Amino acid sequence: MKLSDRAKLIDKKLNELYPSPSIPLEHKDPFTLLVAVLLSAQCTDARVNQVTPSLFSLASSPAEMAGLSVERINAVVRPCGLAPRKAEAIQRLSEIIIERHGGEVPRSFVELEELPGVGHKTASVVMAQAFNFPSFPIDTHIHRLAQRWKLTNGRSVLQTEKDLKRLFPKDRWNKLHLQIIYYGREHCQARACHGLSCMICRSCFPDRKRRVETRKA
Repeated sequence: MKLSDRAKLIDKKLNELYPSPSIPLEHKDPFTLLVAVLLSAQCTDARVNQVTPSLFSLASSPAEMAGLSVERINAVVRPCGLAPRKAEAIQRLSEIIIERHGGEVPRSFVELEELPGVGHKTASVVMAQAFNFPSFPIDTHIHRLAQRWKLTNGRSVLQTEKDLKRLFPKDRWNKLHLQIIYYGREHCQARACHGLSCMICRSCFPDRKRRVETRKA
């Protein structure tokens, strides 16, 4: 199957399965989304969603968060891992949002990526899900599946982002990002499907299993 046909099939299947995918991180506005995404680095969304209610009950705005000590934030977010660094970033980015952006989360990649603890992936999620700006955030699920489905050479997440943006229409990027995440979690896990058993892998690579079995023989 040609690459373009494979991309169309994947797009169609994912849209059928997840016509209206929700954002997996619980939040109420751009600021709480920014904090939640920052906390999700090297941590599951489920764990973040267990932690953020306690954090946001203490502070759910830049002004409130800037008023907390790093130690207080750290005590709450500790289950997310890398807590001291994340707590410091959350406190300082809250101050910067007040000092430089009038208390509002900035709406550009450049300004977001200047905030402590905010890399390109975090900025992409905020731009896509808070501001509806066409982005294609690449997390571990998307990077893995893009490799498995041969949509990219997979040399880096930045390369994967470029390749997927070329393959799929811009108006699909934000939703497709979420659809691939859900599909990877529910149907094409790294150690369950192995690129052989889920509906997309079977459809895109119908002879893959035979080739694997032949090599083993």
